[in-house]
Amino acid sequence: MNNQSLWYLENIDMTGLFCPKKMAHNGATLPHPNFKKNEYIYLQNDAADKIFFITEGRVKIGSYSDNGKEITKAILNKGEVFGELSLIGEEKRRDFAIAMEDTVACILTVAEMKGMMKEHNGLSLFMMKIMGSRVLEMEHRLESLVFKDSRSRIIEFLHDLATKKGQRVGYEMVVRKFMTHQEIANLTATSRQTVTTVLNELKTKNILTFDRRRLLIRDMDLLAGEMATAA
Repeated sequence: MNNQSLWYLENIDMTGLFCPKKMAHNGATLPHPNFKKNEYIYLQNDAADKIFFITEGRVKIGSYSDNGKEITKAILNKGEVFGELSLIGEEKRRDFAIAMEDTVACILTVAEMKGMMKEHNGLSLFMMKIMGSRVLEMEHRLESLVFKDSRSRIIEFLHDLATKKGQRVGYEMVVRKFMTHQEIANLTATSRQTVTTVLNELKTKNILTFDRRRLLIRDMDLLAGEMATAA
């Protein structure tokens, strides 16, 4: 398991807490609905009264600008939490959540989550870490957008993705369920064509290889070197 994963902290097994066989603090079974691919889990301006934990699948978090343009904020995988701002007083959703593939999510009301936070030592710290990490990530993305060119942002994104969500296989790092070029473009504020160009360049240099199912980085140090070159 990657130690960077947000869903494992201070010996708290979040999958164990939220799995269908576990019970909510009031004795009721936690709901685990299925969401079909491209089905909205919630929309902007919906009531923000629930927290979600992904047990299977992938979810995109985003928003729409005034002119209707979609802005991708995050792509989350199994074991990650979203909708957490409802814990600090958010009444209406500022973003949307949509299933990128068939997805199963455990749903807790704000009251249920607060009850579990009282019962499980460290769960409050876990939620604080999630919120703090996401604020820092958004600040980092904004700084990259202002100070770095497209190639730099894409290479930095790939390096961060492997560091946070990759699994070491020998001397290499593999990221399963690799994103599409358009998804990477949305997250780095670049174009799909630019993402394709940079990926192919790094593949030609034998730094990485990829297909629709996975990204394999052959040498993290060489990729970091490309970051320094691009900066």
